[in-house]
Amino acid sequence: MTSDNPPDSDEPAPHTTTGSNGAAYGTRAGDFPGHRADIDSDLPGVTKLDPDLRKAVNRAESGMARDGIAMWLTSGWRTVAYQKRLYAEAVRDHGPAYAEKYVATPDKSSHVTGDAVDIGPTAADKWLMKNGAEYGLCRAYANEIWHFELIAEDGQCPEMKSGATG
Repeated sequence: MTSDNPPDSDEPAPHTTTGSNGAAYGTRAGDFPGHRADIDSDLPGVTKLDPDLRKAVNRAESGMARDGIAMWLTSGWRTVAYQKRLYAEAVRDHGPAYAEKYVATPDKSSHVTGDAVDIGPTAADKWLMKNGAEYGLCRAYANEIWHFELIAEDGQCPEMKSGATG
């Protein structure tokens, strides 16, 4: 795992990086080569997303493009094993408090169910924070500007959770 990235960093989210030994997780588990994927990619991390979420992100990306903003996914769907590994590595590399703040266990992760995407770069995150509810997309966690879910109701986003575990 990498060190903490500031909230406005264009670097991938801390929980979407390779392990400290440099080992890749593999695309079948939901990893994206270079931690980037397009929403129209045929990688499992994209194709196994909830279809409505994928459509919403695709529509939002078109809106961003009209405003001159590029967007990519840094994470999407993940296997239970991949999520377990991310959590274990966060605990090992940064301690339990960090893991509790940034990495959900598989039973609580909306990535495992295909109901979440992590977006980059920061300009795209900021655009989604301003315009995402129009597409049904909301930032879910106060401490992760990159994490979005299809949770808007009547064009309004619910109150954000403090972190990945609530």
